[in-house]
Amino acid sequence: IAAIRANVRNIDQALISVHCHNDLGLSTANSIAAILNGARRVECTINGIGERAGNASLEEVVMILRTRERSLGLRTGIDTTRLADVSALVSRHTGVPVQPNKAVVGANAFAHASGIHQDGVLKDKLTYEIMRPEDVGMGESRIVLSPRSGRHAFQFRLAELGYHLPDAAFSRAWEQFLQLADRKKDILDKDLEDIVRSTESVAAASPPPLGEGRVGAAV
Repeated sequence: IAAIRANVRNIDQALISVHCHNDLGLSTANSIAAILNGARRVECTINGIGERAGNASLEEVVMILRTRERSLGLRTGIDTTRLADVSALVSRHTGVPVQPNKAVVGANAFAHASGIHQDGVLKDKLTYEIMRPEDVGMGESRIVLSPRSGRHAFQFRLAELGYHLPDAAFSRAWEQFLQLADRKKDILDKDLEDIVRSTESVAAASPPPLGEGRVGAAV
């Protein structure tokens, strides 16, 4: 496109359009490169569906332009909060599922399962999220408990469920969680509630330390 603009007379009077396919996984990157070199129309599709390996994904191109609007100085005018709904609509009517790790609109696009990511997001979402899920109609970020989760994420989820355990009880609950997470793919809220109840039962059954309570003697 840069060569076309440099060598075609009166090219500024034309609207340059780009149409990229994803044969090497570069359709979005090539579309953005075309924009940077003067293209002002990008032909793309929802969810990147299309011939062979698909076309440039509309939601990816749009969100790159939105998140980099300050440096690129370009806008699309698209209501990005509708992207997730439109993605689901297209998937439903075409019968082509959206892969969970699909950028922008995939089910896992704003899900965090590893400990270091969870800790970073809980401290500041911008640590790992370049855009807000609500900006694309995806609701909220999700902390997914897994064998790779950290103590901070586990404690956060327990607090969301209304449980605030003392240190000793939390450590017991944490060990039980790790054992369960190694055996089970999806950790449900009921699993966490069972862990807390089990932990509380252990605490209730433990004898009090020496010096606590009264010792009486009959006279």
